[in-house]
Amino acid sequence: MIGTQRSGSNLLRLMLNQLKGVSAPHPPHILERFMPLLPAYGDLNVPGNLAQLVEDVCLLVEYNPVPWAGVLLDRKVIIDRVTSPTLIEITRVIYEIKAESEGACIWMCKSMANIRYAEELEKYAEKPLYLHLFRDGRDVALSFKKAIVGEKHIYHIAKQWKTEQEASIKLRELLGPERVIQVKYEDLLGRPQTVLEELCSFIGAEYSDEAMEYHQSSESKETANSGLMWQNVVKPVLSDNHNKFLKELSEEDILIFEQVAGDTLEKLGYKKYFRNENERNFTPEEIDTFSEINHKMKQEVRQQLKPEDLLKRKAQEELLRSVTSRMSAL
Repeated sequence: MIGTQRSGSNLLRLMLNQLKGVSAPHPPHILERFMPLLPAYGDLNVPGNLAQLVEDVCLLVEYNPVPWAGVLLDRKVIIDRVTSPTLIEITRVIYEIKAESEGACIWMCKSMANIRYAEELEKYAEKPLYLHLFRDGRDVALSFKKAIVGEKHIYHIAKQWKTEQEASIKLRELLGPERVIQVKYEDLLGRPQTVLEELCSFIGAEYSDEAMEYHQSSESKETANSGLMWQNVVKPVLSDNHNKFLKELSEEDILIFEQVAGDTLEKLGYKKYFRNENERNFTPEEIDTFSEINHKMKQEVRQQLKPEDLLKRKAQEELLRSVTSRMSAL
């Protein structure tokens, strides 16, 4: 799955996870978190270095806030199964082992930041399919402002959304509709069965009405229990969960978003609120101010987290800090 977080990705993965033969676990964001840290491991052709990376990636999965139930990550088995000493290959093997534990032959990684690594993914002989899930960026921004994760100032959210959406659009233009399917979040809300049937045809899965019962699954309940930002996954499809930005974002926020990413909104079929406003470049001084506000807002959100939410993320955060400190010492 590619695109930007807060676009309904957990809803869609839980629907797909209900289908026979499909494994769609909650993502530990392996590529997003470890790609920048690879220098800490040195030459992965050295067996000890590869083993350390496998160990740390497995720990990241095992520390995931939403546990991967029913699977044992045997480090030796993973090392024996990788066909090349790379992070992408380790990720593939781990997801395959998870799928096999469920009797599934199709697996999906929901980490939407994978769009940043499409070039690396395309180097492999076995080419993946890409599911580009997108949502009105202004509603994405509203969701990020409320969420534990991500940027908080509208300028920074708009920049990220634009970059990731443009990359996803470009990938579809490059690879074609046989390799990249686009799913509009608002269509998923309005006609979920039709969208899922089209998606099943694309990935080679069999559609089942069980997908619509996702909210009653143990996976949905586990996800909802793991953080406030996932509470809606234990509810049926919220068909009116769109255009909320019109009531909850200020006009200034909408204007900034559209000045940064208005052309991308229109490419994806969304109408701009400020029809006569053109995109403009903000001054370095304005961006510095936005960044200061963004940092402050992130700190405030962190301080408002419940202790149990912080605890669920602590193990992963400490693991990544230890790898980062190892890299800094090089």
